[in-house]
Formats: sequence, C-alpha cells, structure tokens
Amino acid sequence: MKNIVVLTGAGISAESGISTFRDSNGLWENYRIEDVANYDSFDKDEQLVNRFYNERRRQLKTVVPNEGHKQLTRLEKDFNVTIVTQNVDDLHERAGSKNIIHLHGELTKACSRYNKQEIYDIGYKDILPSDVDTHGKTLRPFIVWFGEAVPMIEPAIKACEKADIMIIIGTSLNVYPAAGLMNYCKKDCRKYLIDPKQPNTNIAGIRFIQEKASVGVKQAVEEILNIKD
Repeated sequence: MKNIVVLTGAGISAESGISTFRDSNGLWENYRIEDVANYDSFDKDEQLVNRFYNERRRQLKTVVPNEGHKQLTRLEKDFNVTIVTQNVDDLHERAGSKNIIHLHGELTKACSRYNKQEIYDIGYKDILPSDVDTHGKTLRPFIVWFGEAVPMIEPAIKACEKADIMIIIGTSLNVYPAAGLMNYCKKDCRKYLIDPKQPNTNIAGIRFIQEKASVGVKQAVEEILNIKD
C-alpha cells in the first residue's frame, strides 16, 4: 500500500471548539503564553502552569472530533496513514486514527520534570500538588515547551521520507521544525494543503483547498480514494 502522511495543526481542532494558539493579543485563554509555555515559568510557578493545563484538559473532555478528524480514518483501508500532529489533544485518537505522532506532547499525559520518559497517563484528570514523580516532585504536563527538544521529529521525518501523498491541514506552516517536514518528502509526493486562509508561503505543485477542515478534508479524501490506483 502507498503511504500517506497527514500534518495537522490547530485549525483542525478549532472546529471542535479548542482555542488556537495565540487567538488574539498574545493571549491563550486569558493567559500570557510566556507564562505557561516554557520550563522557566513552570519552575517559577508550577501551580499557575498546571492550572492552565488542567483547564485545557477539562475543556478537552467536553469536545468531540469533528468531520475533519473523522474523514481521515477513511484512508486507512487503502493506505498506510501516519498522522503527524502539532496538537496536544486526543481528537485524532478518538476519531479512530491508529498511527499518530504527537510532535508537541499530549495533554492527557503528565511526566517527571527530571525525566520526560517517566510518563503517566492521566486522561482528563487535573495534575494536583499531591501527584508526584519518583523524586517526590509535582508532575509537569507532558508538553514540549518553547526551548525544549522535539523528540518525535525524527519519526515524523522518517514517515515523510516514505510518503507518496502528504496532506497538510489547519497549520500556518510557520512553526518549526514541523513546517519543514514537507522538505523531506520525495519529489513525486503529491501534496494537499487544506486551510481557509491562503498560506504565507509559496509551495510549488501543491493542491490548495481553501476550506475549513470539516469540508476540505472530505474533498481531499474523496479525490485521493478515487485515484488511489
């Protein structure tokens, strides 16, 4: 079977009601981004940072995958599909996608501040001061913050190198290293970009579908299935 890599950003989850990063005025759900998205802030005020992600986790529990997430599962019958997502939610999993690479971590997990390989599945529960790692320290969100390495970028690169088709959904293509993934695709890799807004960058040979995810993904999926041979 041919290989498909799907790169998703905040735009696909926004239709499910999850706020996008930097909606306005440098704020994220009324929090300053620099106060909740780096390790120094967590070291300075772990209660503030954990409260922010606890709120995001509670919100995640109330939303459901939208048609954009669901349409992608149709491809798995005829293709090897890898979802590479910049999102920290679990909506792809809940929609039924099987092979998902989370570049920026997962909201439904916590980890040790000293060892990010010491991971705890917490689902939609809050991280409480009583939740500690093997060092007796409060757990931190399993999120890749600014200034931290992106350990899952290597598996994502390997998937892109084998891709026959790449579908990019709801991302500005301005956030690196994710934005550079398409550069690892083969020259004959067929590319789709689905977003209501025209991208800020020119990408040669790409099929641009100017629609929101719930509409545009269905168009792309049906087109791919119709020409799968």
